[in-house]
Amino acid sequence: MSVLALGLLFGGVTLVVMFSGMPIAFALGFVAVLFMGLFMPAASLDTVTQNVYEEMASITLLSIPLFILKGAAIGRSDAGRDLYLAMHAWMQRVPGGLGIANVFTCALFAAMAGSSPATCSAIGSAGIPEMRRRGYSPGFAAGIIAAGGTLGILLPPSITMILYAVAAEVSLGRLFLAGIGPGLLLVALFALYAMYRYRKEYAAARAEFDRSGERHAFLDEKQYTLHEKVEMLPRVLPFVILLIGVMVALYGGYATPSETAGLGAVLALLLIGVVYRVWRPRDLAPILGATLKESTMLMFIIGMSLLFSYVMSYLHISQSAASAIVALQLSKWFLLAAILLMVVILGLFLPPVSIILMTAPIVLPPLRTAGFDLIWFGVLMTIVMEMGLIHPPVGLNIFVIKNIAPDIPLADVIWGVLPFVLMMFVAIVLICLVPGIATWFPNAVMGAGK
Repeated sequence: MSVLALGLLFGGVTLVVMFSGMPIAFALGFVAVLFMGLFMPAASLDTVTQNVYEEMASITLLSIPLFILKGAAIGRSDAGRDLYLAMHAWMQRVPGGLGIANVFTCALFAAMAGSSPATCSAIGSAGIPEMRRRGYSPGFAAGIIAAGGTLGILLPPSITMILYAVAAEVSLGRLFLAGIGPGLLLVALFALYAMYRYRKEYAAARAEFDRSGERHAFLDEKQYTLHEKVEMLPRVLPFVILLIGVMVALYGGYATPSETAGLGAVLALLLIGVVYRVWRPRDLAPILGATLKESTMLMFIIGMSLLFSYVMSYLHISQSAASAIVALQLSKWFLLAAILLMVVILGLFLPPVSIILMTAPIVLPPLRTAGFDLIWFGVLMTIVMEMGLIHPPVGLNIFVIKNIAPDIPLADVIWGVLPFVLMMFVAIVLICLVPGIATWFPNAVMGAGK
């Protein structure tokens, strides 16, 4: 059988198995083992566990469960709520300050937890009811939290970026730094939209009040005293110091990513023990249980995805696909657009982890041949996968929002996130036009290089 026919068969079987409803990890593992049995030496089946172990035997991957533990410790305490309340109090005088506070809080919490669902859940459980109580429309309240939560896979520490660094064989520290500039760009775009939307909804509320005398919640903004603002800081500052300390340890060269993840996890557990008195076994059990469950699920997907990629490589499917793409001699920007469009389509059905590990062997060689910086591309790909977190049918963050605010219609949530999808597209265009948004910071801190 020709490589082309084998590749088409491989892709077709993969789609059929995935659409059958089988969990992604099992689907990828099933396809990989099936093709090993049919098209590889019989002895290869005896080495499945060895292949999975060798593919996963990366010290960088060790940081994933540790970062998950750090995120679970912070996410299952009241740190998110306190961070949100403090940010809201200090930004109340800014037009749309409540919405902007949600954006900034999501960014800070994402940088501490490294998880989009955890950010949505922790900040949304406090932010959505507060915004709705103060007059914000349900769709906008849900949209801003869902979009803010996506920053969890762009701002370091990002599990998605860890996997990309492994797949692309690039510096994880440089990739983390490259995500900061685009992350701040998205925060700025989201905040500007929050301000614009607030002014629009406030004007409508004022017009309704002038017309009918009906007083909208927008017109009854609570004012915080300086004493109340200062009182909120002691519970927030330790976690901000933790964030800064972890970043200094990583980028100052004092610790490897895995050591930094371990340090962050231990310090997070100590902080929730001291600040929130979460230290008894019954208090820690949900945190450790959630960490074990999420880590096992994620590592199983990673292992099966790597086995899937290994089979593609052994059968020369990925190499032939990459060579065919290069042979098309597309212009470099058309090539980039086509690859990002493919990632968008895959994002309709697959989570970021699977997209990275399945596509990396195919798309990275042509991009490298075209002269693209793979660190820069990793940031673009991450933003595109962020879009996948807030658009249907997968839209993981949408379902997290529905879980914490079940009374908001799904249609309202989807319409609420669409402006943020558009802003992510704008950010992608800006980063293409001005690559320094992503590359300047890592070059400044770690020196020029790839």
